[in-house]
Amino acid sequence: MRLVFWAGLLTLLLDQVTKYWIVHALNLRELGSLDVFPPYLNLRMAWNYGINFGLMSGGNPIMRWVLIAVALLISGLVLWWVHRDQGGRWQMLSAGLLIGGAIGNVIDRVLYGAVADFLNMSCCGINNPFAFNVADIAVFAGAIGLVLFSPPAKNAS
Repeated sequence: MRLVFWAGLLTLLLDQVTKYWIVHALNLRELGSLDVFPPYLNLRMAWNYGINFGLMSGGNPIMRWVLIAVALLISGLVLWWVHRDQGGRWQMLSAGLLIGGAIGNVIDRVLYGAVADFLNMSCCGINNPFAFNVADIAVFAGAIGLVLFSPPAKNAS
């Protein structure tokens, strides 16, 4: 379980440091965008009030707290699950990534009212209009890792 803690903590710190740097030090909230290595890597400030790709961002202030509660509930369930059915280092690392990323986005919702997204990548003639952040990458990688590295379910028969 220590690996879950350390992976989660490092993910959370990396996420929050990059967001602080982007939002405050680079002041991307005022600049709006900054081309780093176009079109492959650009910084585009976006405030996500909903879930992935801005879904459920209808402007209802209660939704902010619902999404915080859902992220905390899912993080708690993942922690309980990997504690109960330990599957090895890769499962623990995956759980830490997912939990650290989820908590990083929760902190954004508490501090800013929305998740700070800023990474934008396009390639090969496809213009990607969406932005994401380190926490989003960690949640995605952690979820895939949990699917791949968790032990198979035991039969109840």
